Amino acid sequence: MGKPEFVRNKNSYNILAGSLEFGRTYVVRPKGKHQATVVWLHEVSENGFSWYQLLEALPIRNIKWICPTAPTQHHWFDTPKYSEDALSNMERLDTSAAYVAKLLSTEPSDIKLGLGGFGMGSALALYSAACAVEGRLANGRPYPANVSAVVGLSGWLPMARFLMSKIIGSQEAVARAASLPLLLCHGKVDGTVFYKDGANCSKVLSYPLFQKLTSRSYDRLGHGTIHEEMNEVCNWLTTNLALDGSD
Repeated sequence: MGKPEFVRNKNSYNILAGSLEFGRTYVVRPKGKHQATVVWLHEVSENGFSWYQLLEALPIRNIKWICPTAPTQHHWFDTPKYSEDALSNMERLDTSAAYVAKLLSTEPSDIKLGLGGFGMGSALALYSAACAVEGRLANGRPYPANVSAVVGLSGWLPMARFLMSKIIGSQEAVARAASLPLLLCHGKVDGTVFYKDGANCSKVLSYPLFQKLTSRSYDRLGHGTIHEEMNEVCNWLTTNLALDGSD
């Protein structure tokens, strides 16, 4: 494993009346030609480095991985436990989603952009995906990044009914949702975000909106990841980001 690279930047991000201090952002550089950038979001009580080793070791050559660290107590938003419709999280979700979008928006224009995460990080990635296709955050401010693929491991979609109703109200958003590839993976013995909740998330997203959704489950997997799942992630990203493995 190479020495981890981290970005020292102005990590205080202000939106509406709130201001959050984000931690270090770790970067895994592509081993080959840079063709895509994926922001990967960690679980509660982890940090950006928590996924650095695993992502660096993946057999995928053309992705730059950006691994930011969440603010207060390493929570991306206020409710660490599974919650689909807690509208009280809106401001904090928007602040974190805007910060992630800002990381993506600084990438070169010819680079494809993706989002991924685990647990609460997956929840923020899926929330960001809904905002991206709707073209704006829940508070109405524009979402500045054009996302090409989204991966969610052991997660859920916060404010699901609210977000889906907003997308359905816009023909342009419906069309963008239909063309955005999503990969959702979940362990059937997950004791933190239960499998039934992950399966319900897949159902809510797939019909009638996100028609390019792929769902995978793993019989003996709890709230973690395994080699089989990460192989699925690599193969799916290679296909959906059109990566060619070039140097």
